[in-house]
Amino acid sequence: MTVFGFPLPVILGQLMLGLVNGSFYALLSLGLAVIFGLLGVVNFAHGAFYMLGAYAAWFALDQFGLNYWFALLLAPLAVGILGVIIERLFLRHLYRLDPLYGLLLTFGIALIAEGVLRYRFGSSGQSYPVPSALVGALNLGFMVLPIYRAWVIGASLLVCFTTWFVIERTRLGATLRAATENARLVQAFGINVPVMVMFTYGGGVALAALAGVLSAPVIQVNPLMGSSLVIVVFAVVVIGGMGSILGTIVSGLVLGLIEGFTKVIYPEASNIVVFVIMAIVLIWRPAGLFGKE
Repeated sequence: MTVFGFPLPVILGQLMLGLVNGSFYALLSLGLAVIFGLLGVVNFAHGAFYMLGAYAAWFALDQFGLNYWFALLLAPLAVGILGVIIERLFLRHLYRLDPLYGLLLTFGIALIAEGVLRYRFGSSGQSYPVPSALVGALNLGFMVLPIYRAWVIGASLLVCFTTWFVIERTRLGATLRAATENARLVQAFGINVPVMVMFTYGGGVALAALAGVLSAPVIQVNPLMGSSLVIVVFAVVVIGGMGSILGTIVSGLVLGLIEGFTKVIYPEASNIVVFVIMAIVLIWRPAGLFGKE
């Protein structure tokens, strides 16, 4: 059986690989959407925090022998603490200024992080082994899918929809959203808004680091891995709607599938299809598919 002149197993295989990429897009974009949606900060350092998460996992294994499962917990925590420090030292002074100042600051932080790691480890990538519990592959009939990539899909979806549920369906999430809308009113009820803001930024950064840990066994860990992906992530967030958590998750997954399908029917366009869709969405609906005007 063929579709558009291509064998169906080939298309299904590329769609499955696209779903893996879409899972990374959704998880990495999620932290960016949380930070912008709740704090109004365009966090251009998000790719750098993604890269730091992968390096933290590799460093923990290389220097301390801590395996993947420990890194999955400790790396996001360590990078999240770094995000809290950055928010307290720098970002908190910029909330009432033009968002451009926050963008420039986080862009500078990204350049510093990349420069330090390139100086320390060089530009060549570091390999990170797949955990033994996730070695092997699943025969899906139309393709053989590595177990680790199936784990990435499942873990990313679990984290994404748990985060959406916490922010949109719990009292804590309602308090966070209220604090961003009217901080003085929320403080009048005895809630420490600056602390909430601090941990919100740290949580968004930790999500990026978690995506970095998940990606470490799939790609080479190198200082530029974040900068090569952050532009696509921004496109995902813009298409879904800046600040829309659900929109970011859905657009990340769908764009991964579209990218995978494009690699079959027109491989030359697979690297730009996301940006073409972004341009169309911005013309048709500038607030994004799920964003509010």
